[in-house]
Order: sequence, then C-alpha cells, then structure tokens
Amino acid sequence: MLSTRRHFLIGILLMGIKALSPACGQERSFDALFPFLNAADKATVFSSGGLIISIEGQDGLRLGPASALGSAVVQPVLAQHPGFLVEALLVIPQTETKGFVQVYNALSKIRNLKGRLYHSATRDKDIPLFEDATRITGVKKTSLLPDPPDAHAVPLSETIYIRLKDVNFGNSYYRADLTRNQQSLQYTLANVKTISYLFIPVMKEGKFIAHLYFEPLAEGIVLYSIAGADVSDFVASQVDIPSAIRKRLEVIIGWVVEGITQAP
Repeated sequence: MLSTRRHFLIGILLMGIKALSPACGQERSFDALFPFLNAADKATVFSSGGLIISIEGQDGLRLGPASALGSAVVQPVLAQHPGFLVEALLVIPQTETKGFVQVYNALSKIRNLKGRLYHSATRDKDIPLFEDATRITGVKKTSLLPDPPDAHAVPLSETIYIRLKDVNFGNSYYRADLTRNQQSLQYTLANVKTISYLFIPVMKEGKFIAHLYFEPLAEGIVLYSIAGADVSDFVASQVDIPSAIRKRLEVIIGWVVEGITQAP
C-alpha cells in the first residue's frame, strides 16, 4: 500500500518536473505561437531583417502571439494608451549553445548601443542614432556604471537605468525591466524623463515604451517586440512619430540580435 502510494507520488512529481523544465525538448513550434501569419509574412519573419510594421492607434495589431499570451505580451505597451505603435517579429537561428543566457548577456551590453547606425532621410546617409549609451545608477542620481561581465545564469527579474544620447532628442533616460520564467524572457524599456527636441517636449515621462519578448522555439529564438508612443497633436503634426519609433526599435533589435548571434 505504502509502496504503491510512493510510486504514485513519484510519478506525479516527475510529470510536474517534465512539464516545467525547458530542457525536455518540449519547445513550441513557431506556428503554434504565431498561427495567423500568411505565407509571405512568415517568410519575412525568417529572413535576416524580420518583419516590422507601423500602426496608428491601437487597432490593427497583427503580429503578436496567440490567445491569452498575446494579450499579456502587448499589455505593458497598450496600457500607456499610445497613439502610435510599431510591431516587429523575427526568428534568430538557434544552435544548442544559444539560449536565455546569451539573450540576457546581449541585453546587458548597453554600451554596444553606442554608434549603431540608422538611415537619416534628411541627411541621406547612415548616422549613429545613439552617440553615447551607458548604464546609470538611477533617475535622480545619474552616476555612470560599467556594463557587467557575461553572466552564467539569468535572474528572475532585474531593473536597470540607462542614459542614451539620442541624435535627435539629446540625453534621454530609461528604465529597463527584465523578467524571466521557464518559457520566456521579457524586457521592457520606458522613458523616465520627458524626451524633448530643441527644448520642445515630445514624449512625457512613461509615454515611450518598448517591450521585447524572447522564447526558444523549435525553429530558433523568436523575438516579438512592440513599441509605442503617446504625443500631443502638435508634436504629431511636426514629427514623423511612427518613423521615429521604428528607427529606434530597429536599432534596439539589431543590437540585441547581434549580441546573441556573436555570443560564444
């Protein structure tokens, strides 16, 4: 009797461990997580640049994960009621040595954002979007911090503060929040001070937010990202906000993808 009960409890425990463990070969497929893409969009997602879409308002999202997971992933951005959104989706080819540790280490290298290029339509050439990029101690006390050495494990959560010297907006300040569970790693970046252009406020505190979702799938590491901004009608009439969001999201995505793919 006791032996039968013991075997039953051990069986239940092993089933629970198998369900929770990411190392059991139970990764979802891309189609299971993103079932609504047409063939052309899916082909673009698996290309080197991935798929990126600009949206005005909060209607028309089409790249997010399915069902309740999709709602949870986009909610940090939609909760700020942005007037403009940009979605991006791509699959990073994965080898057995690439996983959450490589993603985390790539996200930790803030200084590697410095000097990354974007194409300026007004200047008709590629120029650095962020002239400087560094960790800081906080919003009020902004002493500079070095990037940490590569980690061998990923924390369940972490918050850091970042200062970016933006080519258009000057010094801008952000809070980055990372959370991890068995299935995904998520990273949220939001401005913690007003972003201005030539002393004109463009985005008030918390009105720019970007959320990045990483999950190892059978086909590779998927990166879904959504970024949004809420600005006044006057600013929207003077600045191409969707283009501004898109350029910054593209640079951020390029930074983290390069960090992952070049990791040892």
